[in-house]
Amino acid sequence: MAGRFDPLTRTTVRGGATRVPAPLPATGTSGTETAPATGSADARSGTGAGTGTKTGTGTAPATTDGKAATGTGPRTRHYAPPGPLTLGLVLGPLRRGPHDPTFRVTPDGAVWRASQTPAGAGTLRVTARAADGTVTGEAWGPGADWLLDRLPALLGAEDDPAAFVPRHRLVHASHRSRPGLRLTRTGLVLESLIPSVLEQKVTSDEAYRAWRILVRQYGTPAPGPAPDRMYAMPDARTWCRIPSWDWHKAGVDSKRSGTILRAARVAPRLEEAAGMDLPEATARLELVPGIGPWTSAETLQRSNGHPDAVTVGDLHLPGIIGFALAGDRTTDDAAMLELLAPYEGQRHRAARLILLAGHTPPRRKPRMPRTDIGRL
Repeated sequence: MAGRFDPLTRTTVRGGATRVPAPLPATGTSGTETAPATGSADARSGTGAGTGTKTGTGTAPATTDGKAATGTGPRTRHYAPPGPLTLGLVLGPLRRGPHDPTFRVTPDGAVWRASQTPAGAGTLRVTARAADGTVTGEAWGPGADWLLDRLPALLGAEDDPAAFVPRHRLVHASHRSRPGLRLTRTGLVLESLIPSVLEQKVTSDEAYRAWRILVRQYGTPAPGPAPDRMYAMPDARTWCRIPSWDWHKAGVDSKRSGTILRAARVAPRLEEAAGMDLPEATARLELVPGIGPWTSAETLQRSNGHPDAVTVGDLHLPGIIGFALAGDRTTDDAAMLELLAPYEGQRHRAARLILLAGHTPPRRKPRMPRTDIGRL
């Protein structure tokens, strides 16, 4: 399979590459720890592109740490995507660092996500069957039905890869080698907005550390038999209650924490952006002081899955795209947008394909040093 053995670098990870092992023979709900729950059959038809069925099961199995899971067993949905689908490329952009407490890839080829949905916290386990590409989603917790209802959209059912036409040789090669790339749509704005704010003007490692600390301290333990130390992010009210000293300990300065607090206070209005077109959604997010074009684009790429939500104001992206398409590492935002003009309407997809190609300019100076204001 083309693209299967691409090396993971900082650039390809930025493009959404996540390595997902080949599925193992089914041995249980989590692959190795537990057997699947059984019970009443409460089947009903699914929705979304492709085909799908959703079923309910009975008593929940024990969690991986030995504690009994609360509530009923997993809700299950099977979804047949209309074309090739690579889980690592579709869901990879939702991962915030290698130790993200809301995202986990397990050796059995499953991708686990813990989310704070409008119905409450929920855990979703997604696996793809190699034989026919059928995807199975299992969900636990109060948000289980919400997550399964939106499983097709999460897997790119609302994306139209056929609308993309490569205009450069490198982009064509990257596109051809990744037929399973689809743009995810979570439908959750705050879930993508807060980690994007944490990434403002700091290194990725600093932002990932802050996200990890705050979610583990204030988040909700992932329902069901999720892997150890998985959490759903805090709800909007909890974000508003985090004291200033805990922001400081996590390495988050007052400017970024203030932006998150302002966003959390108007979370219901921001969540409405998930159903808007790109211009209206961008305008809605940027009404909050501290949220600019960079943050709104990084958010809407995930929450809305918009193929034209290109990131501007980034320290590295213009140079990478300029070097890949024109051999110019000094490219700025204006020149980058000019290079991407042939992809109008699909500029975010084009930028992702360029990042996934891994064709970056040689490094000429040391990386930006890490800082930790929590030690001050």
